[in-house]
Amino acid sequence: MNSLESKKILIVTKFFYPEITPRAFRAFELAKEFARQGHNVKVLTTNKNYDYKALEVKYGFKIEDTVANEPNELVGGGLIRLIRFGLKHFFLFPFIYLSKYFKKALKKETGYDILISIAYPYTVHFGVALATDKNKELAKVWIADCGDPFTGGQETRFESPFYYKWIEKWFCKKPHFITIPIKEAKSAYPSICQHKLKVIPQGFDFSTIKPNFKPGENKVITFAYAGTLSAGSRDPRSLIDYLQSLNKDFKFILYTRNKDFLEVYKKQLGDKLELRDYVPRDILLRDLGKMDFLVNLENKTSIHSPSKLIDYALLERPILSVKPFDLDTEIVDEFMTANYKNSLIVENIENYNITNVANNFLALYNQDM
Repeated sequence: MNSLESKKILIVTKFFYPEITPRAFRAFELAKEFARQGHNVKVLTTNKNYDYKALEVKYGFKIEDTVANEPNELVGGGLIRLIRFGLKHFFLFPFIYLSKYFKKALKKETGYDILISIAYPYTVHFGVALATDKNKELAKVWIADCGDPFTGGQETRFESPFYYKWIEKWFCKKPHFITIPIKEAKSAYPSICQHKLKVIPQGFDFSTIKPNFKPGENKVITFAYAGTLSAGSRDPRSLIDYLQSLNKDFKFILYTRNKDFLEVYKKQLGDKLELRDYVPRDILLRDLGKMDFLVNLENKTSIHSPSKLIDYALLERPILSVKPFDLDTEIVDEFMTANYKNSLIVENIENYNITNVANNFLALYNQDM
């Protein structure tokens, strides 16, 4: 790429490498690919406890982490837990502080061709919106990238406060474009911004994902799930209950931070169930590639699609996709006998190639100019 084609790109994100979250992966993969293509890339993030010098040299982008960290969440149970929920639900605490911190940090930034802000949390977008009101020279095109909607279609037990919709409409007026991972999510966004919505899925560097399954390596049928669990949403208990009823040896491994409510199953199943913490992505992919099959717990609504399905597909492992609250035991039985005819198929896999994803962002710049 010659210098005339090079763009000056700023990525604003709460989560970035080495964080283990889909939004951190999103920002990191975009930064790497834009830099690889020859663009001038800067990342503005909040991690003050990591030395990024080696990463900058390796990939050719700049990272600034001078944004102050927000206050820590309250720790404890009982009343503290209730207070923590209230602060988060009604006031977006502690992430609300990001709005102020990013607004302040963006005062000194100017002259970017493209600014990409990445949510979750949405307060990243709010900080950019406040900054663009004051700094008109910040960027020619602002793209607000959203993993999930702010208010519409959230899989929670409690509806968002009514005033969140006012905040959402205020924000939606600001960016040039709002990018979402799947077209089904469009219905969850206000009508005021429907014309700004563009579908750009999660991007992956295909060259770093290598299938490594060796038939016969597992002594018993072995399968895994990686990601968030919730007693009211992505809930594996019906699947575990059914597996427990089978007179069959197996090993089910779950990589998650939300495992406390499964400890009782660990005591009952022993070595058949392993509850593991998150691990770095390269280690996780290596481990998942060794599984006989991989598990997807479907969301309640069609407006969400877990990005880990792309990893599963690239590892070339069969995918057992189940509805947590409407378990199809016949399909489970098939997988437990190595019959994978009903494996979930991920369509149009090249759409998730990070090169194509980055080019889709660049196309938005060209569309607006």
